[in-house]
Amino acid sequence: MTLQLHRVGWYALIAVFFTVGTTASAKETRPPNIVLIVADDLGYGELGCYGQKLIKTPNIDQLATEGMRFTQFYSGSPVCAPSRCTLMTGKHTGHAVTRNNGSPKHLVHLRKEFGWEFPGQNPLPPEEVTLAEVLKSQGYATAAIGKWGLGHFGTTGEPNKQGIDLFYGFNDQRHAHNHYPRFLWRNRVKETLPGNDRTLHGETYSQDKFTEVALQFVRDNSEQPFLLYLPFAIPHLAIQVPEDSLAEYVGKLPEEEGNYRQGSYEKHPTPRAGYAAMISHMDRDIGKIMQLVTELGLDENTIFIFSSDNGPTFDRLGGSDSDFFNSSGPLRGRKGSVYEGGIRVPLVVRWPNKIKAGSQSDHQAAFWDFLPTFSEIVGAKTPSEIDGVSFAPTLLGEGDQAEHDYLYWEFPAYGVQQAIRVGDWKGVRQEMGKGNMKVQLYNLANDIGEQNDVAVKFPERVAEMEKLLDEAHVPNQRFPLYVHERKKKR
Repeated sequence: MTLQLHRVGWYALIAVFFTVGTTASAKETRPPNIVLIVADDLGYGELGCYGQKLIKTPNIDQLATEGMRFTQFYSGSPVCAPSRCTLMTGKHTGHAVTRNNGSPKHLVHLRKEFGWEFPGQNPLPPEEVTLAEVLKSQGYATAAIGKWGLGHFGTTGEPNKQGIDLFYGFNDQRHAHNHYPRFLWRNRVKETLPGNDRTLHGETYSQDKFTEVALQFVRDNSEQPFLLYLPFAIPHLAIQVPEDSLAEYVGKLPEEEGNYRQGSYEKHPTPRAGYAAMISHMDRDIGKIMQLVTELGLDENTIFIFSSDNGPTFDRLGGSDSDFFNSSGPLRGRKGSVYEGGIRVPLVVRWPNKIKAGSQSDHQAAFWDFLPTFSEIVGAKTPSEIDGVSFAPTLLGEGDQAEHDYLYWEFPAYGVQQAIRVGDWKGVRQEMGKGNMKVQLYNLANDIGEQNDVAVKFPERVAEMEKLLDEAHVPNQRFPLYVHERKKKR
């Protein structure tokens, strides 16, 4: 009898070890979890790992220390909605369906039916294949938590129709202009936030809700691969942050009265301290997600990515002060501009034991490269007719890295703008008068600040740029670029 009990005990113990071993093995062999964090209007120079001296970002800096930091990475556009479109679809703005901000006037009849308070941005059409759909086809649970901006509920662009299992946050970007909103969306359900009336202060900070929901999503999906897409609304205006975070900077940064364009944003009494505190608050939330992933034993098989959707806020709008924080670093231009400061953004990527810790890459890549990169990593088929090029070989240090023939941006606003990068050469074309668009030429290898237009010295290079600028642009009726297209639209 005793011998039999001992045998039962040993069998049970062996079973436990076998189960634990099998579980651990399953976690190691399944496709990696992906945590893709995109800040809103955060500049190239606003992180410690990119030279920031005043704003503390220890957790993002840790990701850079333990992973790879890119020095020549670009957003999809100098503004919000088209940048997110390029990330999701793998197409640059000369090819993408969305090329500017704006609301779909032809869909206003849906506003009452679906309870929109804000109408949302132009929706992705059903035929677009998104990053979320690609990963979902590989068995991933998918979430988008933060600011969507690619189509409201009831349209073809709503997140749940574009591969997202769980959406939580702001659907419309104007809704996100206050961080103490009256409500947030959970898929099609409008969740009221206690104590908020869309003024400077409130009881429920939207960023805190994003973090709460993100942590729960990780817990709920720890046994399967997941995509946690976090398009946070920080540090986009308005400047708002809980008092405990603000206390870290109040009195430590000098404030300056006046010379601000307040616009439609709430006025903060200590805007420099408030702005810095917002970024540090977001950084702490990222640290909470990193910690939970570690506690769940998922760290070795989770890729963390941090970037920004475009450059920092311009013209001291809403109390922001990009000059004071040197938000663009050495770059010219800010949000809304196709100069480097409007589109070159931070990118740090960490994947323990896969990506070399403390590494740096000068590889030239952009938002539209995310889709093919993750497709390659998880073994999914890359959609056809995209502009992206996988940079998985750069991340993993394996295989030959394909290079872009060029990187291209167009932005039919703020004067009508185009930009193209070919190697170290950058061409910028802006509308000057009635259809007169003269190419400016810069060599970024020795002029990262785009201060010296050398177009006159290199006419053959300018002619090459003009040809590529025309070829990269595919006409889009909703977002006409050239003068003859705008006339045709009328």
